Amino acid sequence: MTVLNEETQNSPVLLRDESGAVDYDSLPDVIQWFLDFDQRVAIIKHPRVEELFQWKQDQSRAAGEDIFQFNRAEDRLAIGIIQSVAHNPSERELHGWIAQLLNALNQASKSTEQTSADYQLDLGAARSMIEEAHKIPAATIRDNFLIDCWLETLCTAELRVLGWLYQEFYGRPFHPNNF
Repeated sequence: MTVLNEETQNSPVLLRDESGAVDYDSLPDVIQWFLDFDQRVAIIKHPRVEELFQWKQDQSRAAGEDIFQFNRAEDRLAIGIIQSVAHNPSERELHGWIAQLLNALNQASKSTEQTSADYQLDLGAARSMIEEAHKIPAATIRDNFLIDCWLETLCTAELRVLGWLYQEFYGRPFHPNNF
């Protein structure tokens, strides 16, 4: 492997134009790098996560929610990241969005941990999170649990990429107390 290939594999590349401004057309390549090389982002491609994502989309459709139909969970992640950057163009706005994602992740993590303990779920050994969730007798609790599992995975992956982008955009790592 050449040095250039090692560098490309060891960190994503966010391109910039001649004046040093971010080339936003390179965002898909950055996201793909994370999907290929960062385990916490690549988990979005795991069959159990994909099954959970498809379940969530089915639930949203059944509830009459006006949602965009994504083919795969990784497509949902990529579009979410690109939208986050587009809708939060300043440091303050992106900082606020990342803080909201951290809060959502924290809430989802606590909830899945508590529900897993309450119903003695073994998510690590389960072939399907949806099948494992059937140990929860109440449908509302089961559905909320599965939504939290999805949010925990999605927020973790999105935060990994957005945190890296934040540092690339603003020259310092994200810290919750910056603003």
